[in-house]
Amino acid sequence: MSLGRRNEERQSEFWVATQNLPVAPGHVVYEKLNALLAEAGFDEWIEGLCEPYYAKTGRNGIPPGIYFRMLMVGYFEGIGGQRGIAWRCADSLSIRKFLGIPADEESPDHSSLSIIRDRLPWEVHIAAFVFGLELARKKNLLDGRTVGVDSTMLEANAAMKSIVRRDTGEDWQQYLAGLMREAGTIGPDETPTAEQIKRFDKSRKNKKVSNDEWESPADPDSRIAKMKDGTTHLAYKAEHVVDLKTEMIISAEIYHANEGDTQTIEDTVRLGQVNLEDSGSDVQIRDVVGDSGYHSAELLDIFADKTPFRTYIVEPKLPAGNSRTWTDKPPTQRAAVYANRRRWRGVRSRRLQRQRSERVERTFAHVCETGGARRTWLRGIEKVRKRYLIAAMTHNLGRLMRELFGMGTPRGLQKGAELADEVLRAVYLAVIAIGCALATCWRRAITIHSAPAIPRPSRLATDGWRRDHRNRRFSTGC
Repeated sequence: MSLGRRNEERQSEFWVATQNLPVAPGHVVYEKLNALLAEAGFDEWIEGLCEPYYAKTGRNGIPPGIYFRMLMVGYFEGIGGQRGIAWRCADSLSIRKFLGIPADEESPDHSSLSIIRDRLPWEVHIAAFVFGLELARKKNLLDGRTVGVDSTMLEANAAMKSIVRRDTGEDWQQYLAGLMREAGTIGPDETPTAEQIKRFDKSRKNKKVSNDEWESPADPDSRIAKMKDGTTHLAYKAEHVVDLKTEMIISAEIYHANEGDTQTIEDTVRLGQVNLEDSGSDVQIRDVVGDSGYHSAELLDIFADKTPFRTYIVEPKLPAGNSRTWTDKPPTQRAAVYANRRRWRGVRSRRLQRQRSERVERTFAHVCETGGARRTWLRGIEKVRKRYLIAAMTHNLGRLMRELFGMGTPRGLQKGAELADEVLRAVYLAVIAIGCALATCWRRAITIHSAPAIPRPSRLATDGWRRDHRNRRFSTGC
């Protein structure tokens, strides 16, 4: 056989037989997920649901099942941007097999994902999310009686440098230049340099910016907020309601970043109850577990009076010497706060709080960190809500697959193989070490057993020897 040489300018074949196209074995996780979706009839169901939003005639568009599967690939592969998802789907033969795209056809481009997302309303995406919950319910992996609630910040696709004033439309540089003219640092008609603006901005006080005064022209729905690492960005807020027994996300909602937790928790929990009912479950949410960020006398009164939910919300500690004042509040708020206090101080509440801090935070780690949703590449709260909802749906499918097949994500399967290899290596080294230790002990036992006995003296040395030893002088003179 002669040496083959790589030639980039070689002319490709004009006709290629279908049986000669490259094929690859599918990934076991994607094959299991396809079998799970095929068993539930996902493609036929989603096509019937999306049919009213397509024209009756014309060229056939991309099937909705491929659109939703490409978003699932973004979660499984940890890709946040649509360009990255489109490239990954076009590059991998196993993912193309998961999508159902033949080797002689091109995979959808990133612009196709944007067009389909804008075409399909939010109701279709929430229906797909409920489909995942229904699939979990049929597999007896959905409880929903006790839920945990928490929220996190998602970085928006807009920069703080691009914010402008809501009233005048001035950007940050123009605003600082106006402040410099008011302070007399520069003349009325003088234009400051970038270095002068930077020096002035560094020395001035009260540099906080408000969402009431500033907005982003690129993404007006984003809000200025502080992230988990302490930095300030334009962001959205994501809130999860998680089943504490099965770790299924019952509802995943996106809000403006400046909306407080006490303002959104009721809507998110009610949406979770609606999702449970739409999935065919007759379970009623009974207990709602939250951290101290959700504690509010008014909120607890609303939950106690107008909802069937029972709260286990941690009460924040007051400064030393301070106590709550109830003279200016209705008696129902005081009763609701004291009732919640009795519950969260109990033994069951401690167990529920540990589960909440572990399992709810784990859903954010899967969706936002390893799932690539911490930084959104879309603009507009409606678009972000659609994309995030499908990521939460894929998380539920991953949890379902982990319970059924022992594998939740393709990367998790790879990590499991690496862990198994490390365990086998450790066991092998431990067996070798134990064998060496046993061999050493056996050799010592044989040596001691076969050695001749040494007669011990019947009495100690005489006192004269001791006296001579004490009087002996050594070469060092000591």
